[in-house]
Amino acid sequence: MSTQKVLYLEKAKGPFVVSDAPILKPGPGQLSVKVISTALNPVDWKIQAFDFFISKYPAILGTDLAGDVAEIGEGVEGFSKGDKVFFQGFFANEFAGFQQYTLVPADIVGKLPSNINYDQASTIPLAFTTAAFGLLGPAGVNLDPTLEFKPKYSGQPAVVYGGSTSVGQFAIQIFKHLGYGPIITYASARHADFLKSLGATHVVDRGQVPSSGFAEVAKKIAGAPIKIVFNSVIDGEASTISLNIVDGDGEVADVNPEAKSPGDGRKVYAIFGNSHPPNNREFGRVIWKALPKLVQDGLIVPNRVEKLPNGLAGIDGGLQKLKDNKVSGVKLVASPQETA
Repeated sequence: MSTQKVLYLEKAKGPFVVSDAPILKPGPGQLSVKVISTALNPVDWKIQAFDFFISKYPAILGTDLAGDVAEIGEGVEGFSKGDKVFFQGFFANEFAGFQQYTLVPADIVGKLPSNINYDQASTIPLAFTTAAFGLLGPAGVNLDPTLEFKPKYSGQPAVVYGGSTSVGQFAIQIFKHLGYGPIITYASARHADFLKSLGATHVVDRGQVPSSGFAEVAKKIAGAPIKIVFNSVIDGEASTISLNIVDGDGEVADVNPEAKSPGDGRKVYAIFGNSHPPNNREFGRVIWKALPKLVQDGLIVPNRVEKLPNGLAGIDGGLQKLKDNKVSGVKLVASPQETA
């Protein structure tokens, strides 16, 4: 059996180690993909630090991938060997991203649009899916469950807390294409021009306005009741601030898994943005059918990329940068095939 290089999390709260593992054959309905680019997410270092999601070690992490179809499983149609693809990984070794080859169900894979490269494509899957599940799909606010992206909410204000995060960038773009305005976000001023290019109309500088004062500022800018907020920051303070912004029967899509509706008419949707689980699969198929064309048409723009050196061996250092809060406005991307 052929082998590959993988990045193992050896044990709960243990170290990351580059090692060898077999290249798995795709089962029925699956593709085997040679991973060219894999992006890092804050959840990866949090899994290492706090030991959640993972039931079996050694474990392979990584949920953002782009690469080439290496082998096609039984019953798969519409793909050929060598096709360039991008997709979301999952917290199971056979479906994870921090390795040179991985498997993926063929019904939740997109072909790589010609206007972006592998690195850019790898910044999209988890973050866009999270924003889409929170704002567009039936498990969230359900604004656009078919991803038509028509401006049916023109003139209604929307807020994104944490607009420069990977997820926040996609939430801004979704609000823009649904017609919302003004679109107000809380982020560092150094990202203001880029966030405005994505669709934000107002960037409130977190260096000038304390988080405790953002709700008041956002309401003043909106000039009308705010009925929708997307929170892209996982902490209790961000969830509380986001909830305080919405009016009356307003709704908050929140990446914080502990976020809850207060029971006063306002609704909070805690997002689990992954297309793999059976209860998410139907909307996941909708996302992956629509997403490649949205990117090709320029409606969805990937995150900006910061490339990591040394293939899989460079991921540990990248995760440490994320943990130390030294990454802002960009996505860290590694190239597993460059592993020594």
